[in-house]
Amino acid sequence: MEGLSDVASFATKLKNTLIQYHSIEEDKWRVAKKTKDVTVWRKPSEEFNGYLYKAQGLIDDFVNSIIDHIRPGPCRLDWDSLMTSLDILENFEENCCVMRYTTAGQLWNIISPREFVDFSYTVGYKEGLLSCGISLDWEEKRPEFVRGYNHPCGWFCVPLKDNPNQSLLTGYIQTDLRGMIPQSAVDTAMASTLTNFYGDLRKAL
Repeated sequence: MEGLSDVASFATKLKNTLIQYHSIEEDKWRVAKKTKDVTVWRKPSEEFNGYLYKAQGLIDDFVNSIIDHIRPGPCRLDWDSLMTSLDILENFEENCCVMRYTTAGQLWNIISPREFVDFSYTVGYKEGLLSCGISLDWEEKRPEFVRGYNHPCGWFCVPLKDNPNQSLLTGYIQTDLRGMIPQSAVDTAMASTLTNFYGDLRKAL
């Protein structure tokens, strides 16, 4: 498995990349979609020829409970309508694992089901938590799925200073879906997927 000979430094590099995204100035982002309680922005990714998306919204719950729902584990399949399977392939110390998961087709199946193999890492961040991930070049492939690739992505969850029962959840997502899909379809799907993610998560909590 490339890149994972030193899990600790791999995890630290991933965390630092996400913290860097978290400090990108506001004027670099363009609004991609806005609903009553979630805003999604985007900017050109520096990793591939798609976009880095940023999503943000308030969730009425504690940080630990929210991140427990997001990080790899049985909880995730119960509520995330996009995810159709999730297997932990390898567990490491320090809240790290390798997971393989599949996603449902989207946009009337213009985007067919996808498979991802991601390294995932959950770590403390300020008063909250960061759960982040990146795809690995995993050899074993299943012919019925197109293998997508997640460039560094993650979720920051921090309690509100004046109300710790509420948390601010900020996600950074840059997914290369691969396969033959028009970029406009990908962009439409990504913004909607992120707003739906918040809706699903709020219902589950």
